[in-house]
Amino acid sequence: MNPLVIQPERTPSRILFGPDGLRAGWALLVATTIFFALYYVIGFVLRLAHIVPHEQGSPTPVAVLRSEGILFFVVAATSWIMSRLENRPASTYGLGGRRRLSLLVTGALWGLLFLSLLVFVLIKSGLLVIDARLLRGNDIFRYALAWAPAFLVIALFEEYLFRGYLLFTLTRGLAGLYRRIASPSRSAALGFWTAALLLSFGFGLIHSSNAGESPIGLLAAALISLVFCLSLWRTGSLWWAIGFHAAWDWAESFLYGVADSGITVRFHLLATHPTGSALLSGGATGPEGSVFVIPIAALAALVIALTFKDNEAYTALLPRFNAALPGTGSLPNPTPAPPFEEHRR
Repeated sequence: MNPLVIQPERTPSRILFGPDGLRAGWALLVATTIFFALYYVIGFVLRLAHIVPHEQGSPTPVAVLRSEGILFFVVAATSWIMSRLENRPASTYGLGGRRRLSLLVTGALWGLLFLSLLVFVLIKSGLLVIDARLLRGNDIFRYALAWAPAFLVIALFEEYLFRGYLLFTLTRGLAGLYRRIASPSRSAALGFWTAALLLSFGFGLIHSSNAGESPIGLLAAALISLVFCLSLWRTGSLWWAIGFHAAWDWAESFLYGVADSGITVRFHLLATHPTGSALLSGGATGPEGSVFVIPIAALAALVIALTFKDNEAYTALLPRFNAALPGTGSLPNPTPAPPFEEHRR
């Protein structure tokens, strides 16, 4: 009889890899490198081919669609590459699910409603004045349709950048740390909301580069970002947030012609101007700079909480936690025993 032959198992470095694959810190470093490499290479090629001309003045639908479309492509390509490297479906990062269209449309309706409610409050309070209608006839429908895909691409880019792969991976890393002091399901929630807070206030801070932005506007961007995180947590999908985000921006910029985080666009329906205290009217920032946006954001969060009851939708997407929820059994992908072969003569 031959002696037992044991093949030593080759295990990856514990510095680079953990129980759920490439560690979150390294994954974020790799993703950031890929993102900027793609961004600069694509930008260089497009400028060399004179495909992205420099435009001055207020944004137009074509200019926004082109610039934001490039950025969304870079984010989507980076996320797809990382999904291949980490052996996960790209749909894990928020753009999957079976209810994509219904969530998108529902979110858009709520976004249109809440922005209109905010503008209505400002008008009735004498803080916003409608001066004139700038578009007539076919031009209304022409530019309404032209701006719709532009704002949809803005929403896709910003939601996928801040609440796609970045949020997923940061959640994965933080949840792994929290597991030392909490149960798997609770650590997933702690990891998600810690990451959501960090990225939401980061989302608010990047708007500080916009001319005309204000402290209330930055706070509003952070709060609305947290509302979008809540929709992701309850649905496991970004589509509700994308619809809300796109419709909110479309109504703000095209329909009512007010500033959006200090930026106004060309070819909008109404001409308006704020009056009174900038703290109340929003001033040059637009309605998002008004304190009235805070209760609006709270109402949007309440709608999400009442509409979507699943408090574990996002948790189910996370590795090492989806099978550790109550009643679902042990952790997934247990470490296999070392392989061996036994030969008998």
